[in-house]
Amino acid sequence: MKADEIFQEYNDHILLTYTRLPAIFVKGKGSVLTDIRGKKYLDFFPGWGVSNLGHCHPKVMGAVREQIGKLIHIPNNLYNPHQAKLAKELVRIAFEGKIFFCNSGAEAIETAIKFARAYGEPAPPKAGGKKFEIITTINSFHGRTMGALTATGQEKHQKGFDPLVPGFKYVPFNDLNALKAAVNDQTAAIILELIQGEGGINVATKEYVKAIRQICDEKKILLVLDEVQTGMARTGEIFGFKHYGITPDVMCLAKALGGGLPIGAMIVKKELADVFKPGMHGSTFAGSPLVCKAALGVIKAIYADKIMKNVKAQGPYLMEKLNGLKSKYDIIKEVRGLGLMIGVELTIDGTAIFKECFSKGLIINCTQGNVLRIMPALNLTRRQINKAVHILDGAIEAILKKDSSPLMGEARRG
Repeated sequence: MKADEIFQEYNDHILLTYTRLPAIFVKGKGSVLTDIRGKKYLDFFPGWGVSNLGHCHPKVMGAVREQIGKLIHIPNNLYNPHQAKLAKELVRIAFEGKIFFCNSGAEAIETAIKFARAYGEPAPPKAGGKKFEIITTINSFHGRTMGALTATGQEKHQKGFDPLVPGFKYVPFNDLNALKAAVNDQTAAIILELIQGEGGINVATKEYVKAIRQICDEKKILLVLDEVQTGMARTGEIFGFKHYGITPDVMCLAKALGGGLPIGAMIVKKELADVFKPGMHGSTFAGSPLVCKAALGVIKAIYADKIMKNVKAQGPYLMEKLNGLKSKYDIIKEVRGLGLMIGVELTIDGTAIFKECFSKGLIINCTQGNVLRIMPALNLTRRQINKAVHILDGAIEAILKKDSSPLMGEARRG
């Protein structure tokens, strides 16, 4: 099919639930995507954090090729050796626990919500016989299914889908006093992103996270960490919680776990595992031999290729280069993040800069209107960082020259 035909088929037959960029991609390798016309793009936001190892990593592709000719799918009432091995590996690198496999981050969060509700039944008498409330943070993002959407602390995503799931409270991020005030005898769980990704790359402080862990211990509340984006070495540790000196009761994973194939997982501490009984939860496609083999390839690559060492080297270098742009342009308010999960907050809307980067061959993301979100493949090189920052520099310069509005005029280069 020609490009114009593909665009037309999308327009005619696919629901308009995404704002798409005008390119059709047909090939990817590492940090480079190639479109249908042969133009190459440096991808610094691969798959919304799905492709932590870049596109088509050899160890992932090798695992998929080996498995796909043998067995793709079997139901979960049958045993699957790759699922068993993946569960063992995840427990080894995370914490002593048991795992439920699913297909996405939203599904992992839905599982955690159901787990928390089951955990809260029964509750102490003074709690009214049931602990069911779940606390999340403002500007969090946990998914688009109804439970995950309700857990998401952003009204703009919830608009139009009332009534939402009852029993949720929202508190400001990094505000311990607000969280303490929200906790009561009916609180079953606190769901937390250690770094709010879609919310603007807001990083939780160590003091905040440790205090929440203490509250949960004292009041028998589940601490549920949403590591859908921070997991699988994104922050320089295999999981984000490793930076904080705590262990969650429940952890949700997805995105990069499958190396491009759809897989999610919920890990719970072993002493809590009996909360779920046979028949209480399930997922038809989850944990198939194919996706589990791919995930095993991801884990193998992370350790064999010393990915976390590269993140710890390249993350600070990328931050340094971006802070160089901050010194150059007054429109950059702050550069923040951890590892290779970085946000560049602007004093203006970032959409035009994001689109200009795309036109120049650099793929990044803009979230919350004014935060450029940069989450490149974890095996990137300094040469690729230099090229990306050079393109971003040129994009900012071009937009500032194009726009002669008073707002932009005041925010020109310092």
